[in-house]
Amino acid sequence: MSYRPSSVSNWYRYVSTMFRQTTGLLKQPRYLSFLGQKPWRFNSSSAKERALLYKAGEKIHGFTVNQVTDVPDLFLTAVKLTHDNTGARYLHVARDDSNNLFSVQFRTTPMDSTGVPHILEHTVLCGSEKFPCRDPFFKMLNRSLSTFMNAFTASDYTMYPFSTQNGKDFQNLLSVYLDAVFFPCLRELDFWQEGWRLEHENPTDPNAPLVFKGVVFNEMKGSFTDNERLYAQHLQNKLYPDHTYSVVSGGEPLDIPELSWEQLKQFHATHYHPSNARFFTYGNLPLEQHLKQIQEEALSRFQRTEPQTAVPPQTHWSNPREHHVTCGPDSLAPDPSKQNTVCVSYLLGDITDTFEAFTLNLLSSLMVTGPNSPFYKALIEAKIGTDFSSVVGFDGSIKEASFSVGLQGIAEKDIETVKEIIFRTVNEVIANGFEEERIEALLHKIEIQMKHQSTSFGLSLASYIATCWNHDGDPVEVLKISDKVTRFRQCLQDNPHFLQEKVKQYFKDNPHRLTLSMSPDESYFEKQAQAEEEKLKQKVSALSEEDKKLIYEKGLHLMAAQSTTQDASCLPALKVSDIQPTIPFTPVEMGNAGDVPVQYCAQPTNGMVYFRAMCSLNTLPEELKIYVPLFCNVITKLGCGVMDYRQQSQQIELKTGGMSVSPQIIPDATDLDVYEQGVLLSSSSLERNVPDMMRLWSEIINTACFDDEERLRVLVMMSAQELANGIPDSGHTYAMIRAARNLTPAGDLQETFDGMDQVKLMKRIAEMSNLTPILRKFPRIKKHLFNPENMRCAVNATPQMMSEASLEVEKLMNLIARKKKERKHVRPNIIEKPLDPLVGSSFSPGPSRKLISDPTFKPCQMKTYFQLPFPVNYVSECIRAVPFADQDYASLQILARLMTAKFLHGEIREKGGAYGGGARMGQGGLFAFYSYRDPNSITTLTAFRKGVEWAKAGKFTQQDIDEAKLSVFSAVDAPIAPSNKGISQFLNGIPDEMKQKHREQLFAVTHKSLVEVANKYLGIGQRTCGLAILGPPNESINKNPSWVVR
Repeated sequence: MSYRPSSVSNWYRYVSTMFRQTTGLLKQPRYLSFLGQKPWRFNSSSAKERALLYKAGEKIHGFTVNQVTDVPDLFLTAVKLTHDNTGARYLHVARDDSNNLFSVQFRTTPMDSTGVPHILEHTVLCGSEKFPCRDPFFKMLNRSLSTFMNAFTASDYTMYPFSTQNGKDFQNLLSVYLDAVFFPCLRELDFWQEGWRLEHENPTDPNAPLVFKGVVFNEMKGSFTDNERLYAQHLQNKLYPDHTYSVVSGGEPLDIPELSWEQLKQFHATHYHPSNARFFTYGNLPLEQHLKQIQEEALSRFQRTEPQTAVPPQTHWSNPREHHVTCGPDSLAPDPSKQNTVCVSYLLGDITDTFEAFTLNLLSSLMVTGPNSPFYKALIEAKIGTDFSSVVGFDGSIKEASFSVGLQGIAEKDIETVKEIIFRTVNEVIANGFEEERIEALLHKIEIQMKHQSTSFGLSLASYIATCWNHDGDPVEVLKISDKVTRFRQCLQDNPHFLQEKVKQYFKDNPHRLTLSMSPDESYFEKQAQAEEEKLKQKVSALSEEDKKLIYEKGLHLMAAQSTTQDASCLPALKVSDIQPTIPFTPVEMGNAGDVPVQYCAQPTNGMVYFRAMCSLNTLPEELKIYVPLFCNVITKLGCGVMDYRQQSQQIELKTGGMSVSPQIIPDATDLDVYEQGVLLSSSSLERNVPDMMRLWSEIINTACFDDEERLRVLVMMSAQELANGIPDSGHTYAMIRAARNLTPAGDLQETFDGMDQVKLMKRIAEMSNLTPILRKFPRIKKHLFNPENMRCAVNATPQMMSEASLEVEKLMNLIARKKKERKHVRPNIIEKPLDPLVGSSFSPGPSRKLISDPTFKPCQMKTYFQLPFPVNYVSECIRAVPFADQDYASLQILARLMTAKFLHGEIREKGGAYGGGARMGQGGLFAFYSYRDPNSITTLTAFRKGVEWAKAGKFTQQDIDEAKLSVFSAVDAPIAPSNKGISQFLNGIPDEMKQKHREQLFAVTHKSLVEVANKYLGIGQRTCGLAILGPPNESINKNPSWVVR
């Protein structure tokens, strides 16, 4: 489950969100979702065609069909229905996609900041009428092959989506979800665990001090340590002060303890009713079956009500307003003296006017996106701040849209300057308008996003239509994107000043304008802690002796309930025998472009071509390595050849779906001390633009510009700010990377590229007054990287396009300058491995990968504590285990899932109150424990150890093992988009045959093998481990000399 404040999530962004693949890597460890897709079959006897046969007025299982709409651009048919008895709304999107999705959403409009919709979202998933066991949501993660399971609380709705490729699994999950939302138990114990409670610090000691506990309470404390999120919340509350948007739907930590169990149950009764519900299904499964099940298992028990949940329009102001708020200081800010944020926000129109919202979203992109946009030029390039404010551009995630623009990382004295620049830029846009080429680039972006096949299309659609539908808009209208593009072009043709007039109407002449500034307060966290202490005193002083006795007894009762093994036999489950025994193999062909090996993978890419090139880092001098991530970030943004960075950005937008360069550290599948290091070039384009895409790569590779220090400074400040801002959301990832640092050579490089070392390096570079020394490093890095002798390429395209694509790749390779002298590898220990381990041999080498071996590497234990001004911890312990191809890897993979579900979840989340925690076996051969937004640190490390003892003692059943296998296979069998087919062989050297062998090893895991690997790798004395914590000052760690405190 997760809370999504609207200004942060911006779900309704027409141009990007709908088509973007939802990856969300581990941001909330509770729901590790592995999204992908089966092969696309647009021309088969299709679900889309079958759905076109429905007729308006047709009655099906208690529903009436209202409308059937063909949306050919998105290869789908939309069927809109209403439930006859309750008025529940239903949208079915039929599409030839086996990754079927269900979601139900309720309009939830709280009028206080106790977090009632958020706590309710957690609590309904803790047991229901048919499935009374505790926490069926988590248990279903291990009894299903779901590709996604979650729940979200937004500002004005709560959504419960899941997706799966298995029809029987769909019915199982649908039963659990329907029963959870309509007939939950809502036990008081679950409210205490998930929401808030007063409890003794040590629940077994009645003399221990009373403290606040609760999963949502801790989650929101952690959430508001993120200054970007805090700012976004304040902005929404103050721009829409009249109704539900003036409160924190996720819960303000100090208001949460005002919520009672009775109020929670009352909110469920008034908001979670079919008359206030919107059902959505997507995919190739038949609609009738869904309707029959929803009618029989839920809706047949309800009658229509008139929900009082509508949000009235915000009263428009006659005069602009200004507000100021404070936040905690950021110890990692690029410039500690510049930590202010200021932003101007405008209230726009109702998002149910879908064309106006589409137009305003496009207008917003033209105004703030990329180096050619007027606000980028005026604000970012003025170099008075580090980046745009956390809320920027169009936000259509609530009833009335808004547009915001401002800067973060500014000095207090520059706040007025920023406001002046914003108002001046609005006037300049009204006077000058936009270049036609920029508008074309934006419309080209929409065309690409409509053609790109994402593996989570159903989830993207559900999110995309949610807001408009939530406020009684037409969700089908939202899907007609081509119609809107056509109408938009017509408006521009009819009136060349169309966009300028919108800018004048919504910005210059709009008095509903909020200017919000935020500055750091050195004692902010102290004041927060003090306020919590006061709230606690107030609560405790109101207690009688009888109340205190009751709290102690309830604490013991809750602990006993949390420690009781639950009987989950009431829950439906797939069996291991439901898992496909074999994987479909993806055919790839190897060719050459000059001397460069190229992998070709023919796929139904819908008129798109995907290009990748892997470039080795083996000849790069060690002292340059730490600058590789920055080099990758800026190489496509500095200009090249005759183009400055603005022209380059324009060409990339006009001709491609994006061009990126990213550092790669790829552990070997057979040896923990061997890895490949490189950078990956990635891009995509429409078929007609492949020559242009390759020309752009050739210019970046051969003639990148490294002479614009001012441009580099802008990019450095933005990057440093982004890294600093990302820590509250990704603290557990940083902890895992640091804990792994001294366990493998690849782990050491990972910390350099992606860990706290990189965050601190970027802070140091941002503080440099002269960036010339950094610029001088880039040509040296480029010279070592972009050499055809150290490259390999991959192309995914339609079969018809392959010959043309191969010619273009060959042209590109011929244009890349070959280096005159042979560059020596910096490390002498290079191991060549065939790209396809099953083909290459010493007699017939074929294309190969050059990996680094470090025979001198000695793993060692290290314990690192990063002291940060957060009220919560991120804790990790990593253990050196075995590589992917080792037969024990599969057992460790199952064990990690088993320990998470059957032991660590209960200890870290239910008892400990952390937002998330668990164990995972990484492809780098490391077994990692982690916790996320955790009120504890040392206690959590003890829970990790207890988990190992539990595993060594074999305290789990065959049913537990089978559930862990289902959970692991749901990740292993995650659908893969056509653009990514064959890529694991290209990048990791793991062909389908090796995957199939690993699959067989997973099936073969037994109770005996699990106990064996727990003893062999995880026990004290058997293991080499690293520990890391990011969190608030901790006295016991500071006194312990075995910890390095940073």
